[in-house]
Amino acid sequence: MAITQVLTDTFKQDCLDGAQNLGNGGNTLKIALYTSSATLGATTSAYSATNEVSGTGYTAGGESLSSQAVAYDSSNNVAYFDAADPSWTSATITARGALIYNNSK
Repeated sequence: MAITQVLTDTFKQDCLDGAQNLGNGGNTLKIALYTSSATLGATTSAYSATNEVSGTGYTAGGESLSSQAVAYDSSNNVAYFDAADPSWTSATITARGALIYNNSK
């Protein structure tokens, strides 16, 4: 099992198909946290509760990302996505990976 930091194949295809609305007021994006037993990588196609962390202060499915914003830097030919940093201040968990997913789809 492995966790690879990557934009998933499904996400890239959805962006090209116009199926993602990442700006503020767009789709509801969430971030779920996972244990080291999770397998997350390019072929991950949807949220799954398998090997998601559990513990006090954490709710399955993770947290919604707020203040979503997209920007394009024409000088460097790079697009950016940003959101407010979620926090689990009262959580008693150990996370080794995360998945940002579109909860609207």
